[in-house]
Amino acid sequence: MNKKLKIILYILLALIIIIAGISLWYLMDYSPASADANSLINGTSEVSVSKINNGLFLDGPGNDSAVIFYPGAKIEYTAYLPLLINLSADGVDCFLVEMPFNLAFFGTNSADEIINNASYNYSNWYIGGHSLGGVMASRYAHNHFDKIKGVILLAAYPADSLENGSVLSIYGSNDKSLNKESYDDAKKYMPSNFTEYVIKGGNHAQFASYGNQTGDGVATISAYQQENETIKDILLYINGS
Repeated sequence: MNKKLKIILYILLALIIIIAGISLWYLMDYSPASADANSLINGTSEVSVSKINNGLFLDGPGNDSAVIFYPGAKIEYTAYLPLLINLSADGVDCFLVEMPFNLAFFGTNSADEIINNASYNYSNWYIGGHSLGGVMASRYAHNHFDKIKGVILLAAYPADSLENGSVLSIYGSNDKSLNKESYDDAKKYMPSNFTEYVIKGGNHAQFASYGNQTGDGVATISAYQQENETIKDILLYINGS
């Protein structure tokens, strides 16, 4: 092997190592859940939390409806426990999915394992998600409206048609992470009668409990207020659908 070819091979090898290192760093980097969120991992007096193969099952007093929830990109899934454990306490059981590398892109069909489990006997299945999790949840629903009664999008928009289904969309008025132009353009994929709620003073990050998010707007309401408003809107949607 001549010297010139060796140099080229060494350069290519170095580039491969650098790219692999950057990719690994990106996949392993994420926003951790707050201590308050993680303190709910064992449930409450009203809601039991149990580990399942691909996440957590939040079992409250309800028996009829359940929400399968996909977390936002690079966010530790337990950051959504405060929101979902209170939704479960109000009668809608929840399945919080733990995504590979904290990216719903790698687990779009995670809902299959839950819905196809014969031990879960719900009459109404809903799927939802936050940010990228909402995009991937809508993609799953696009192909499975025979199983899914409705889609719940938190600061998210669909990339595939949901015209044949039912959709609830919620976002905060101070959300600067949500691309509003893309959101408005994606309304062409929504059913004509989709439900939209804008939480005044809410932002992107306060749908979960993981701290501030770079590029997001400043919320002028508390995380507790945004959580309660979100739960109220979801319950109105589910009870009316």
